[in-house]
Amino acid sequence: MRLGVSRHRHARLALRGGAARACTAVAGGSLLVIALSGTAGAGVVGPPGAAGPPGAAGPPRYIALGDSYTAGPLVPDQTGSPAGCLRSTHSYPFLVAAGTGAAAFTDVSCQGATTANMTHPQSVPLGTNPPQDNALSAGSTLVTLQIGGNNIGFSDIIVHCTTLSLTNPFGSPCKDHYTSGGTDRLRAKINAAAPKVAADLQGIHADAPNARVLLVGYPAILPDSGNGCWPLVPIAFGDVPYLRGVEKALNAMLASVAAANNATFVDTYTASIGHDVCQSPGTKWVEGLIPTSPAVPFHPNQLGEQGMARQVLAALGG
Repeated sequence: MRLGVSRHRHARLALRGGAARACTAVAGGSLLVIALSGTAGAGVVGPPGAAGPPGAAGPPRYIALGDSYTAGPLVPDQTGSPAGCLRSTHSYPFLVAAGTGAAAFTDVSCQGATTANMTHPQSVPLGTNPPQDNALSAGSTLVTLQIGGNNIGFSDIIVHCTTLSLTNPFGSPCKDHYTSGGTDRLRAKINAAAPKVAADLQGIHADAPNARVLLVGYPAILPDSGNGCWPLVPIAFGDVPYLRGVEKALNAMLASVAAANNATFVDTYTASIGHDVCQSPGTKWVEGLIPTSPAVPFHPNQLGEQGMARQVLAALGG
């Protein structure tokens, strides 16, 4: 951690308020012990030297910030400290660093991270991840951020929706749960997260004033049409359209916040259509409740990380 805290960081801490809530990025700790099988294919993503930030001299000095979709939990090979952040050497930040020929690269992403963990430390198994913004400096010329899923309670959504599907597989028990009382609590959480993501982007610009900043969206988890594939993926038929709409609303919020805060939004959803959890191994980019290749349930596998890397490189002009 840095010894001093700048004036603008004090302001950001006051804006966000409160201690960080340490969310887990998996749907219940027991899922970490699900046996994994199969492998995801390796591949080089993008040519070395793919376009760096405009005005940057030479290859970028790249900092990756974010949550489990950035870190790549259980995707081989796991690396970094603290080990509980579950970072992969085949996550999209590592692939983007290779594809841009980065002159320097630091990945401080961590499973379970929320917007608060940009400026607050995060407790994880086997240690504490410092505030992610501590990695930023005036020398940083490229920053990617992927955040917001844990702000709306990603792991809780997985637990509730998979469990409730057993009670009414042809209905919409999860939607009924989150909209009871007449208010859609997930949409409300998305709205509440928007100013926090904006504050994160403003903080990045303050800490890394010479960097190009990319805000990365989330890939398709459930099929982009239809009612899913229960019981293979235990989300009730009526809940698939609802949850698909929630993810699209989250991505739309991120795109809007990026546009308002001098950041480039990276759409990873469109390219991932047809690579959702209901697809066969070798096609799916996101694993289901019982993974068929190394990844945490309902998280990108190695193919998914490669797909997101391609979109980031495309956004950079590479």
